[in-house]
Amino acid sequence: QVQLVESGGGLVQAGGSLRLSCAASGRTFSSYAMGWFRQAPGKEREFVAHIRWSGGSTYYADSVKGRFTMSRDNAKNTVYLQMNSLKPEDTAVYHCAAAGPYYSGIYYLPHEYDYWGQGTQVTVSS
Repeated sequence: QVQLVESGGGLVQAGGSLRLSCAASGRTFSSYAMGWFRQAPGKEREFVAHIRWSGGSTYYADSVKGRFTMSRDNAKNTVYLQMNSLKPEDTAVYHCAAAGPYYSGIYYLPHEYDYWGQGTQVTVSS
């Protein structure tokens, strides 16, 4: 079982930056592909970013490409989402997710992920 806990959310002005962290349990954390999703009120979870188990490849939604950067530190069992140039439309609850051993590679689909954190609120004021 993998347990995920996000932190780092908060209130920030448009154009500002935040760094989200996701602390994960599990001896085999380094073998799990990881993703970030966000969910705004009344909407389904939206793909934000993904990193391969090796940490060598990352993928981003078009809406955040060039502004957000995902990374992982397997030694610390932690993944990060550095968010720069934040916009009001980025306001959402941000969830990290672990794909688990049966991940098929469709990184942008929520159902590909087996484990989810409870989320951290990001609010960007205009």
